[in-house]
Amino acid sequence: MIRRSLFLPFLFHLLLLFGYADPAPYCTRYSSVVDSEFEFEMVQHQVRGSLKIMDDCSFRVFQFDMLPGSDVYWWGAQAFDFENLTNGFIVSDAGLNGTYKNTTFDVRLMNNVNWDMINVLAIWDRTTASDFGHVVLRREAPAKPPPTVFGNCKVLSENFRLRWSLNVSEDSLEIGLEAVIGIIDFMAFGWADPRAGDSDLMIGGDVAVAGLKEDGLPFVDNFFITKYSECTKNDNGVALGVCPDSVYERSDGVGLANSSMLVYGHRKDGVSFVRYRWHLSKVDGNFDRPVNHSANMKVIWALGSIKPPDSINPYYLPQNHGPDNYGHLVLNISEHVNDCTGPLDAEDKEDQDIIIADANVPLVVSSAPAMHYPNPPNPAKVFYINKKEAPVLRVERGVPVKFSIQAGNDVALYITSDPLGGNATTRNLTETIYAGGPEAHGVEASPTELIWAPDRNTPDHIYYHSLYDQKMGWRVEVVDGGLSDMYNNSVNLDDQQVTFLWTLSKGSISIAARGEKKSGYIAVGFGSGMVNSFVYVGWMDDIGMGHVHSYWIDGKDASSIHRTHENLTHVRCKIENGIITWEFTRPLDPSCLREKRVECKNIIDPTTPLKVVWAMGAKWANGHLTDRNMHSSTSNRAILVHLMLGSAEAEQDLLPVLAVHGFMMFVAWGILFPGGILAARYLKHLKGDGWYRIHVYLQYSGLIIVLLALLFAVAELGGFYVRSTHVKFGLATIFLACTQPVNAFLRPQKPAIGEQAPFTRVIWEYFHAIVGRCAIVVGIAALFTGMKHLGDRYSVDNIHGLSLAMAIWFLMGALIVSYLEYQERQRMKKQISARNNWVFGNLEEDDSVDLLSPTITNADKELRPSARMDVQLEPLNI
Repeated sequence: MIRRSLFLPFLFHLLLLFGYADPAPYCTRYSSVVDSEFEFEMVQHQVRGSLKIMDDCSFRVFQFDMLPGSDVYWWGAQAFDFENLTNGFIVSDAGLNGTYKNTTFDVRLMNNVNWDMINVLAIWDRTTASDFGHVVLRREAPAKPPPTVFGNCKVLSENFRLRWSLNVSEDSLEIGLEAVIGIIDFMAFGWADPRAGDSDLMIGGDVAVAGLKEDGLPFVDNFFITKYSECTKNDNGVALGVCPDSVYERSDGVGLANSSMLVYGHRKDGVSFVRYRWHLSKVDGNFDRPVNHSANMKVIWALGSIKPPDSINPYYLPQNHGPDNYGHLVLNISEHVNDCTGPLDAEDKEDQDIIIADANVPLVVSSAPAMHYPNPPNPAKVFYINKKEAPVLRVERGVPVKFSIQAGNDVALYITSDPLGGNATTRNLTETIYAGGPEAHGVEASPTELIWAPDRNTPDHIYYHSLYDQKMGWRVEVVDGGLSDMYNNSVNLDDQQVTFLWTLSKGSISIAARGEKKSGYIAVGFGSGMVNSFVYVGWMDDIGMGHVHSYWIDGKDASSIHRTHENLTHVRCKIENGIITWEFTRPLDPSCLREKRVECKNIIDPTTPLKVVWAMGAKWANGHLTDRNMHSSTSNRAILVHLMLGSAEAEQDLLPVLAVHGFMMFVAWGILFPGGILAARYLKHLKGDGWYRIHVYLQYSGLIIVLLALLFAVAELGGFYVRSTHVKFGLATIFLACTQPVNAFLRPQKPAIGEQAPFTRVIWEYFHAIVGRCAIVVGIAALFTGMKHLGDRYSVDNIHGLSLAMAIWFLMGALIVSYLEYQERQRMKKQISARNNWVFGNLEEDDSVDLLSPTITNADKELRPSARMDVQLEPLNI
């Protein structure tokens, strides 16, 4: 046990020794920067720490603080200007991931990198081309420590820190106040009256009040506290309250020396920082308290809002700090203190101005020198919107944004997915351009107008930049506006409990649903009821994450709910005050095999009214569903949503109407029209014009029935759309059917017996026959597509049987036509053989009857046999 107790401490110290050993023991030490030490200059992300060059291959980082980035690496460059930094390079494979809190670690350079290549070593985020902080390895003159570096740090509160460095020889104290506060809030720190009790430490306190002005510049001023109130003057002109020292000295309070001397200030990542110098003993005896650097002294602090100067009070005035933002402690500034672990981390790190786009007011885009660009490094000239430097632009989906571009003809505005801009293709990267481009440039005298309408598929964060230069703009926040702004159409479903919204695009549809009362989930189904329908359910899980899933339901219990895997994109689900809203985009026709996956049958035809139902319940689950997940309320009937018209109506049982329409069309195209054609083809050999009368009566009767069936269906359905396959075939057949009477009216006269038929007559006969037969073929196709349409719309069980019966009917018709055609050919052969009997005369039936206006009368029929002269030649017997 004694040996083990001695061995463990030895092993621990050995590990520490190797842990801080030279990270590259076989590396040379020839570079002039070896053993040099540097302090990081903070640029962003609260970077602090120091760095020492260990050898030609590595360096060590001490007490390193940094807030996390996205893709952060050690970065080398020749200088810290914009062009050099953006053209820099990675110097180490070791990335910087996460938050660093007073961390010490070693970093090894890449094998192909040496210190001669690096003059600036930076902490670089490659995604946003951001410099978090850097050190300059070689300078012409010795560098002063960065203004954020101090020898001591004390935590005053969770959001307030005191940093200081003591310089006794110069009788000064460098103080840094650092706090997570609002942009125009104050930080106060100072020394209490040593005679005051703990309950009245503020009275008689000598404090410095620091902060940042509206223009972002820092300030610090000396205050003396005589009363717990804002600085005022009584009737005798005596100042009371928390007042600047100058107010006590002069009546106007302007122009006196400020004993707290401002050194530096900034605001980064939602944290305000001000550095100033405070004299220790060389103070005004009336309102400044001397500081004994070696003694324990009571100090006081506070945070709060501040009132800016105005015409009455030309100085900043602290307001009430509240019950929690103040305190006191005993401090000896000569003792070393560092209890600040890690960087201050503000929840709201964005301090840049926000411009909220208004559809009625154009945004004026100009360019000017950069002053406070939010993402350094940056070029010398950046975008200004409405005279604000590179603000965050907030837009609403569905609300058009109008830009008035007057930034110069050498600057072209565009909205892009790339955080750097400047045309990402030049960096071999891809980007999505949402608006703007080479033509989006102009000057103040001749501005260019650009209108951009973000839609529901626009990402939450994109960027506005110049097409030609990187990092001239900044971020665009795309937020949800009203759903009615983001979608082209919306209707209320049954009982007004759910709003259904949609936008049609080429090949896809975007759908949203919003409940009108509190619920645990919302389900929307496509069908006459939830059973035998495709359903979309949106809900929030136990950790507040939204989900939208698709299902096929074929029964009334939980086991009949089957999860499907439709191609849903741009899915969103949220809840506000118990009201659920969900959205998604899906293709109109799923591109998958319908025999293998049931969801492949979920086709949306925009030309056909979509039957929509809804249901709500208390709780939904991502996995196994039980009867507890069943709905508590549901629609009483389906709503027919006309996707193309943007309207809806309660579902009516139109099956009888469509059945009558289909029966009338079958009578026309399955009986009357074919019968008329058969009469004209196979009854001409009969005496008289009976074939003509049958042909005309059947064709006109069929046409009348077709037109009546069309009007009947259109009146009941409220219109039709040509995109439907059935409607396309139907319109084609009606056009061909109406062409035939016109064609018959324009029929050329038949030539006299023995004369050759003119060319126009031949063309007409071919055209009339071909159009009639094509009409029959297209009409049969319309019948079968109509039968399929009826089955898809109403899920008629015996639709396949009816289609089979209709196919048998037309097959029988084809067999009858084949038999009649055979008989006709046999008859024609007999007529041809009869001509060899040496008989003169017209052996063919007269086919010259006009289809619309027959000219043969009964008298003509009686004269025609007598007019015929048959001459039979007999051989002479000589």
